[in-house]
Amino acid sequence: MHDIRRIGDNVRMRDCVIHNGTVYLRGLTARGGPTDAAGQARVVLEQLDGLLAKAGTTRDRLLAVTIWLTDMADFDAVNAVYDGWVVPGAQPVRACVQSQLAAPELKIEVQATAAL
Repeated sequence: MHDIRRIGDNVRMRDCVIHNGTVYLRGLTARGGPTDAAGQARVVLEQLDGLLAKAGTTRDRLLAVTIWLTDMADFDAVNAVYDGWVVPGAQPVRACVQSQLAAPELKIEVQATAAL
């Protein structure tokens, strides 16, 4: 049996959980950050890089990314940021859906899974 490693501590969740060579990252938002979707996407992807580093991996090891947008009108602006961030040739599978988020100022949330 493989050990489970948990990084970060919060009453509801961890920043990431590592099991069997796979890193599961929590949903990330830009709470208190920029008000536009592109700005929030930049902040969230920077946070994602930080969590990947904490876990001992990098964005070229991403397996899956899920993006929630409060408004699909922001799809192109978020993709412009994402496309410049994702490693060419190492793109993960991805889903992008519209959803209400936990706070009205949030425009984007991203969750990812990566390999070690």
